[in-house]
Amino acid sequence: MRKQDFGFDYHRYHRLLREADSEDKRLALIELLIEEKARDRLAAQRASDRAAMTAHTIATVLRNGRN
Repeated sequence: MRKQDFGFDYHRYHRLLREADSEDKRLALIELLIEEKARDRLAAQRASDRAAMTAHTIATVLRNGRN
């Protein structure tokens, strides 16, 4: 069994799934899950980009300090 993801609100999604008693509600839940996963991936990508830019800046500063 997979470890529970800290960003995954198990209780909220479980409640929403229980309440999804029609096709429209089930489709809305699926759409919500897709949107939230996309948002999480975008946030992770932005954090990665910031870390890469910081590493590049530090490398540039250190390289220029040696000259």
